Amino acid sequence: MSLTTKRIVFPLNMTLFFSKLKYLLSKKAPFFPFAAAAAMAHSDSGAVVHPKLTTRLCIIGSGPAAHTAAIYASRAQLSPILFEGDMANDIAPGGQLTTTTEVENFPGFPNGILGFDLTQRFRDQSSNCGTRIYTETVNSVDFRVRPFKVMTNLRTVIADSVIVATGAVARRLWFPGSEEYWNKGISACAVCDGALPMFRGKPLAVIGGGDSAMEEATFLTKYGSKVYVIHRRDKFRASKVMQKRLLENEKAEVVWNSVVEEAYGEEEKGRKRLAGVKVRNVVTGEVRDLKVSGLFFAIGHDPATKFLDGQLELDEDGYVVTNPGSTVTSMRGVFAAGDVQDKKYRQAVTAAGSGCMAALDAEHYLQEIGAQEGKTD
Repeated sequence: MSLTTKRIVFPLNMTLFFSKLKYLLSKKAPFFPFAAAAAMAHSDSGAVVHPKLTTRLCIIGSGPAAHTAAIYASRAQLSPILFEGDMANDIAPGGQLTTTTEVENFPGFPNGILGFDLTQRFRDQSSNCGTRIYTETVNSVDFRVRPFKVMTNLRTVIADSVIVATGAVARRLWFPGSEEYWNKGISACAVCDGALPMFRGKPLAVIGGGDSAMEEATFLTKYGSKVYVIHRRDKFRASKVMQKRLLENEKAEVVWNSVVEEAYGEEEKGRKRLAGVKVRNVVTGEVRDLKVSGLFFAIGHDPATKFLDGQLELDEDGYVVTNPGSTVTSMRGVFAAGDVQDKKYRQAVTAAGSGCMAALDAEHYLQEIGAQEGKTD
């Protein structure tokens, strides 16, 4: 977005509402769950019979990993079906990018692009390549049978292979002002947003005490004039190496035993911006006023894997485990891409790369089983 463009940034609940509304009104989003519900057949007993679809490949997700996989799979003539979700995890189709404003670090957009617009381009390209996209949330899968079953409330897909690309949701904190100043100075990704002009040369703050908080705070010292690390305890959980790196940085200051009580702002050129936070010491009760232009949550992510119901191997944090250097999971024929299996990088561009890998892995798998069954793709 050029510097002369003006836009209104809404609180998160309104942002999600308008993202969903804009999506449903899009000319290239032809599928409506209402029509599908009306078209569902009924058995003689009156019970609803969900329509079944068959495909060589079913993709679950709606972000850069899912759509990159869909583009590659479509070009390989696998005719994939993609379930993008219907406000899955309270986020519009497109995932975490739909809750961000300016995206400056995705190649091909020298002037930046709005997160929602970028995800819509992903979707348009997938659709144009031939992907069948359904705005439905997958609520269960059955990987114990072959072919696999992928189920929503409206239909069942029978698939020879599956790519799980459901992402991970950044954890947030809720306090007065946290919603009002979301995307107006408050963010959950320092690496994504920290280099934006609104944060350069300004005092910033990070909430957290683990490795992610250390990494993000250290990253922000490249751009902010000062970085406060607010932690509710008197010691960090982060590794000693990460702690040392942060504590030796002259721009960093740790605010121990403290929690954010309130965020407040001011108007700048007709737009509301974060101006500071009130921080309470949980031991003494003293309240401190930190004048900061940015506040970053670094308290972890929750991978969207509950619907898998234990059918894939997960690590201790709930992320899908994949073989090193591939997207192969513990279940042959099921692949995982993007943030659902990546808790280190968590970037749109790395998610897209793993989506490409998953499509290629799935294509090779389908060729293998096709040869075994005397079939050709």
